[in-house]
Amino acid sequence: MHIGLIGGIGPAATDFYYRKLIGAAAAIEKDLELTIVHADTSTLLANLIGNNEAAQCAIYATLTDRLAAAGAQNVVVTSIAGHFCIDRFTEISALPVIDLTKVLSSWLQENGVQTVGILGTETVMSSAMYGKLAPVDVRAPVGDSLHQVHEAYITLARTGQPSDALHKVFLEAGERLISDGAEAVLLGGTDLNAIMSPETSPFPLVDCASIHIEEIARFI
Repeated sequence: MHIGLIGGIGPAATDFYYRKLIGAAAAIEKDLELTIVHADTSTLLANLIGNNEAAQCAIYATLTDRLAAAGAQNVVVTSIAGHFCIDRFTEISALPVIDLTKVLSSWLQENGVQTVGILGTETVMSSAMYGKLAPVDVRAPVGDSLHQVHEAYITLARTGQPSDALHKVFLEAGERLISDGAEAVLLGGTDLNAIMSPETSPFPLVDCASIHIEEIARFI
């Protein structure tokens, strides 16, 4: 299976998917067939804030046509924020879409998770990942914490550069969510994998991108 990735949104997220899929292919001793195309982070964020699904879907459709021409047999958006228009994109895509929100929703229910916190962009947090995870109770940071997490995430997504200051914002927000009753915290933005991991976190984390990648790897 030739996998197509819409990357660039942001650079750390693209790198994470690429490395993980290389590892998955190596583990089963298969050659990885993969093509990556680039979408612009700033354009995505502007369309996300403006809820301009049509504009972002048009970008995805053009990039997917490019992937199809290169031989890809499916398409993956390597950004959780970029899933804000995933239903509309799936309807027009030239290739089958491996939708992170559907994969994650199934995983949470199969694992009996009932209440989770979430970190990511303001839209992702406030919408409980676009309302796609019901019946799971998804809780976002509140007040100033919501804004601080959003701004820290945007900085991380644009630069791809983690820092102690950014990590502190995410860590403190996650700890508050756990103390307020969340069983675990969703890494609701792929770029968060550059700065947090379940192996080193002081509280339970759900690595959404890795769950998505495990599903993609089945096609290898």
